[in-house]
Amino acid sequence: MNFDPVLLHFLLTVVFSFLVGMEIRTYMQQFHSEQETLIFGSVRTFTFTGILGFILYSIDTVHLIPYTAGLFSVTLLYALFYQKKLEEGRRSVLAYFVMLIVYSFGPMLILFPLWMAALVFVLIVFILNAKNSIHHFSTDINTYELTTLGKMVLLSAVILPLLPKANIIPYIPISPFKIWLVVVVISAISYGGYLAQKYFFPSKGLFMTGLIGGTYSSTATTVVLAKKTRELPANSMMTASIIAATAVMYLRLIVITTVFNTAIAKMIVWPFLLFAVLGFAITWFYYHKGSALKNVPEAQDKNPLELGTAFVFAGLFILMMVATSFVTQHYGTGGLKIFSFVTGFTDIDPFVLSLLTGKYSVGNQEVLSAILIATGSNNILKALYAVWFGSWAKVKSAFAWLMILGILTIAAGLVPLPI
Repeated sequence: MNFDPVLLHFLLTVVFSFLVGMEIRTYMQQFHSEQETLIFGSVRTFTFTGILGFILYSIDTVHLIPYTAGLFSVTLLYALFYQKKLEEGRRSVLAYFVMLIVYSFGPMLILFPLWMAALVFVLIVFILNAKNSIHHFSTDINTYELTTLGKMVLLSAVILPLLPKANIIPYIPISPFKIWLVVVVISAISYGGYLAQKYFFPSKGLFMTGLIGGTYSSTATTVVLAKKTRELPANSMMTASIIAATAVMYLRLIVITTVFNTAIAKMIVWPFLLFAVLGFAITWFYYHKGSALKNVPEAQDKNPLELGTAFVFAGLFILMMVATSFVTQHYGTGGLKIFSFVTGFTDIDPFVLSLLTGKYSVGNQEVLSAILIATGSNNILKALYAVWFGSWAKVKSAFAWLMILGILTIAAGLVPLPI
């Protein structure tokens, strides 16, 4: 049986309008039952508003004169209501904006697919019920970070499409577009972990600090945790937290590799998964040996989406690409392995990404080996950092396991893998 599209759109308008009215009623009872004495419309009012919007839009779909007149009428009614509301000391205009959405359900269902109206309805329900959570988030969040995020969105959405996609920079085998795309992607991954650590797990404890910190910088997280060993009593939870950051790093590198080079990703997924599983097994052992600590390290205040950080990363990425191209051309595979080991004692992300996105005179197997060696030497660096910044008696287990993971990863890079 085929329904008339007009009838179907009308019925859906009625249903969505009625459900929004019910949701507004529930919202007012839950959050304003003892405060509000004046309410703009009932469930029936919202339902009739939706019907009115549908009819007035259908009368004239070209000039929209009846629909616009109806919009002004609804606004005028709310203005009279709002004047009375101000006399009671209330200023919220939430009901008016929800009413406008309900008034637009008719045209929305006619002009757009059904999922659009359904999505809008779900968002209304979610936002209304998340009042307390949104309030706490808006008061707790650092506004400077939102400004930084806005700048990055601007650079990503506006500047990125304008950059040349051809290789126009001498001695750099990659286009400006891909250079900035790398920066945007790696910053987004790092920023996701940063936000999760700082805002979604504000009382995360020691272990979550290591686990989530590994999503954006296992090296920085290791340093933070190691410093805390000087203040906290000896506890196996510290070892579990440090190793967890490195285990997550392997998973993070799998994601990055998959995004930029699927051929290398297919080769690297199994060894990195193996090392990640080994890291989590060590983590599990020390986690169950340890106990909860009250004085836990705070989240890093360093925002990975700061523009300065992004430009520094772009500069390092270009530098690593030029250096890698020079090494592979003049010193071949052996030189690349030595260079990989050295770069592991720095930030390995620019080096790994230069390998994944550049075109060099080496094959995929050599690129895989270089990434493994750099990752392994980075683990050795973290082991040394743990000793340098921490207390030897409290980090010796973490030092030993990081060294073992580092040596095993380097060995995997030196021995051709049967892939």
